[in-house]
Amino acid sequence: MFILQLALIIFAAKLAGSLSIKFGQPSVLGEIIVGILLGPSVFGLISASDTLSTFSTIGVILLMFIAGLETDLDEFKRSGKSSTIVGFSGIIVPLFLGYLAGAIMDLTNLQSWFLGVMLSATSVSISVQTLKELNQLKTPEGTTILGAAVIDDVVVMIILAFLMSFVGGGDISLTTLVIKKVLFFAVAIVIAWKVVPWVMNHFTKLPVSETVISTALFICFVYSFAAEYTGVANIIGAYIAGIAISLTKFKHEVFEKVETISYSIFVPVFFAYIGISAEFIGILDHLGTIILLSILAILTKFVGAGLGAKLSGFGWNSSMGIGSAMVSRGEVALIVATMGLSANLITQDLYASSIAVVIITTVVTPPMMKWFFQSKNQTQSVRN
Repeated sequence: MFILQLALIIFAAKLAGSLSIKFGQPSVLGEIIVGILLGPSVFGLISASDTLSTFSTIGVILLMFIAGLETDLDEFKRSGKSSTIVGFSGIIVPLFLGYLAGAIMDLTNLQSWFLGVMLSATSVSISVQTLKELNQLKTPEGTTILGAAVIDDVVVMIILAFLMSFVGGGDISLTTLVIKKVLFFAVAIVIAWKVVPWVMNHFTKLPVSETVISTALFICFVYSFAAEYTGVANIIGAYIAGIAISLTKFKHEVFEKVETISYSIFVPVFFAYIGISAEFIGILDHLGTIILLSILAILTKFVGAGLGAKLSGFGWNSSMGIGSAMVSRGEVALIVATMGLSANLITQDLYASSIAVVIITTVVTPPMMKWFFQSKNQTQSVRN
């Protein structure tokens, strides 16, 4: 049965992506929407399963791995300041306005802060694909977005651990968490500099087929596991692995083969699975909350990250494009929401509303990005 589901997802995702492009939208939007149509919320042809979830996870890991392979490290270094400003401004605005929203909703002080943290999370896996389609991934804007996402992930998880320590009676050590994250990045950088080139050079000489791609995927998955184990999102580990391999002579061969594997199977499953796993049962009972939180989620990230980009020296269209790219909450917000539910920091009703908000922010991100980045390109064309 799974094989048939997989065939249906791949066919439907490619068809929907093509239709989305014909209507002037990024293909990722059509792939997510067709997932909603195939899933339990509409036609019920495919249900979320552990196997599909695993395929989806591999898809997003490979997507971010490719992004790392395409990253210009010199540009990444130059964008350090702007990434930091965008990352922190994209956290501060939703954090405090989310807290105020919680207070207005009569949540406790701790629950209000948690709502702010949940709204501060960002996942750029959707944005990466849109940036690729818009030819913006290698630009200063694209590099800034990716750098800001790394900062966002680390800072939000540290704030979350701080809040959870109040709930768990000190079970979570903030100091230990910070040390683990710092150690991950330090060790990851050293390994990328010294070990990855050695591994690629030696293991690719083995007398078996496709050693280059196999070695690259081995490095990607080990980095992803190490990142997740230390409390950093696995996609960040995959992204760093991609950057590490991009510095070797195998970059182009790895990119071509990984792209073929990823976009033929795993990436379409990832985007479709977002829609398949969406739950809209009882959505009308919380419609007001969902609408208000969705507006808050979109505006706070858009304004916060966008103003940060403007302060970094970007033009208005570029700043709004960067702000829109940070809107999607994705799997990071889902993890935060699930942790909040298990710790009784949010109610079941608010959790259900949060899931809907995650889906909404994911769906609106590609059209927003296309609008503002196209406006940027048109403005540049007029000036030239």
